[in-house]
Amino acid sequence: MNQDLSLHQRRRAPTPQELAGIPWLAALLPPERERAVQALCVGDALVGDYVCRVGRPVTYWFGVVEGLLKMSTDNEQGQTMTFAGMPPGGWFGEGTVVKREPYRYDVRALRRSVVAGLPLETFHWLLDHSIGFNRFVMGQLNERLGQFIAAREIDRMTNPDLRVARSLAALFNPVLYPGVGEMLRITQQELAYLVGLSRQRVNEALAALEAQDAIRVEYGGLRVLDPEALRSGSFAPEVASPGAAAGPRRRRSRRARRAAAGPAFSA
Repeated sequence: MNQDLSLHQRRRAPTPQELAGIPWLAALLPPERERAVQALCVGDALVGDYVCRVGRPVTYWFGVVEGLLKMSTDNEQGQTMTFAGMPPGGWFGEGTVVKREPYRYDVRALRRSVVAGLPLETFHWLLDHSIGFNRFVMGQLNERLGQFIAAREIDRMTNPDLRVARSLAALFNPVLYPGVGEMLRITQQELAYLVGLSRQRVNEALAALEAQDAIRVEYGGLRVLDPEALRSGSFAPEVASPGAAAGPRRRRSRRARRAAAGPAFSA
């Protein structure tokens, strides 16, 4: 792969296996699917590559075939606000494509990724001709609204364990990210970038979540055991025993201490 070329210049036709990972193709009738497949292209994104940039005109509707992307923006003080992480199976930016407006956010690759793109005009042709495609896009917009409301709530949370739990729940959304399933391939550092915490604090939060049987850390990633706990559990931080407010925190379980020593998926 020529790393001097832009992601757009590195675009190519998708393989049959890559097409099989695009969820909305199954909602199309044969003529609609044929037109979409002919227009689809994929690009092999390197770490740090921009897929979208603030202020740039929209040209494609994008989806993640493999890898992990981050959607964010920087404020006037130079602080970064992360809106969402995009794991495999996720398609994003449909609101921008529908309105044909410039991007209001940046999307970058957190690891080497395969990104698919459906050209703007093909997207609008499908909106005009395909009931199945319309239903998929409507479901995306509805789910995305809930995702961004949750992201605002996460941004205001002061409990790190809760921030990590809610952020993981968002990444395991079966509607937006059907390619994830029960196992998320992610490193501690990537999760730290998405949550806005240090890698060490994310490690501690994962240990706490695993001790409460909400997740299980495995080689190469983590598995969700209790999605409802991630979405709505309180995960209150541990407190000292009565009469020892200034003393050490309560001793954690052996399982929590073992997990805190470093999950197997740390980069």
